[in-house]
Amino acid sequence: MSDQSWTASLEVCTYTGIGFSLNQVYRNSQEEHYYEDYKCYHKFRPNFYYYAIFDGHAGSEIAKFCSDKLTAELYFAQIKDDATDDAVRKILREVFFLVEKEYMEYVGSLAAERTILLEDIKGLTPTETNKEFPGVLEKLKQINNKLSSGTACAVALILNNKLYVANVGNCRVLLCQTDENDVMKVVELSVEHNLNNQDELLRLSQLGIKVDILKNASTLGNQENTRCLGNYMIKGCYKEFKDLETAIQEPITAEPDINGGISLDESCKFLLLMSSGLLKTVGEVVTAEQVNKYIAQCVVEQFREQTNLNRVAQGVIDKIVRIHQDHYMTDPSKLKNREDITLMVRNFNFPLHSDTSYSTYNAVTASHNFSSTSSSGPMNTLQMNGLGPDQKIKAYVDFNDFYVCLEKAKKEGRCPEWMKDL
Repeated sequence: MSDQSWTASLEVCTYTGIGFSLNQVYRNSQEEHYYEDYKCYHKFRPNFYYYAIFDGHAGSEIAKFCSDKLTAELYFAQIKDDATDDAVRKILREVFFLVEKEYMEYVGSLAAERTILLEDIKGLTPTETNKEFPGVLEKLKQINNKLSSGTACAVALILNNKLYVANVGNCRVLLCQTDENDVMKVVELSVEHNLNNQDELLRLSQLGIKVDILKNASTLGNQENTRCLGNYMIKGCYKEFKDLETAIQEPITAEPDINGGISLDESCKFLLLMSSGLLKTVGEVVTAEQVNKYIAQCVVEQFREQTNLNRVAQGVIDKIVRIHQDHYMTDPSKLKNREDITLMVRNFNFPLHSDTSYSTYNAVTASHNFSSTSSSGPMNTLQMNGLGPDQKIKAYVDFNDFYVCLEKAKKEGRCPEWMKDL
């Protein structure tokens, strides 16, 4: 496949910033594999925006394939301006299945070659196979690796000031908005499809899988996620995996969880899409309950320091990577490496550091025809600028729970060195 994509000619969304970091093995400071994440952020038309994160595994080809195809299918789906929420959700669901079907057709010849090779060596031991069919086992290994490539995916659409989110796997989407007291709320809009999801375990059990043996497992078949795009091996060949062989039908699905439409108003400050690598990296230095708040806090800090959205997103990534590396240095036995990290920040009306006129706010609100009032009434100039009546920056995020947990960890001696001065 060519590295150049037709999507490069699409108009990008200028209200979006991207940050990323390559995977790293700490003991030798080298990459373990090529960067496997892909991202899309396009303006399809004045009132229609599209964002997506693809977190590939076992190679980047599937992530690139799906990013191209899913973008194309949604672009040409001709979602109308007056489309109902049900209509948009229906199209999103159909597009995921269509891209899945296209990928399976794309790897069809490789799957057929695998079937022929397996038939040739049927009934033979590995020793006999190497003698009669030299190189076949190595060829099968290469094919299996390619067919194991899959991707998690999270998609966000903004149509006429309404937000729709669809995802499979473990990418995450967060909407950060203020409540009536101007305190930031972090709302998780995606669904984590893994073995920690009780609904997913129930779904698998209904397909005949013995979930008791999965409760302490970290993988299902050859991957972590219970849903994904691609990965022919775990779908077409799921009977070859011991933990999946009892299933009465394909247990790993490409069906997305879909959320929306969510009306966007002045309380909505920014939207975050991120790969699982970011979640895992943060999750290894703070408690799982604090991951979303911690990431949102980092974004808020960077908004107050940086002059453009790319610097905001990259500033968050750089800080988290640095903290993770420092944590590794304090205890190398716990942290061996980190995965690819990608963060997308879609701003609605949060002011940048040097943006004294807050033109980003004005441009976005005009583009989306946001109401000039929220549930708590009109926003005055001081509120828009992030300042209170005393001309001081008002609190956007309530981190009381975070600091309560931090103090408890300090008292119990569980606090990492780098956090003791917080």
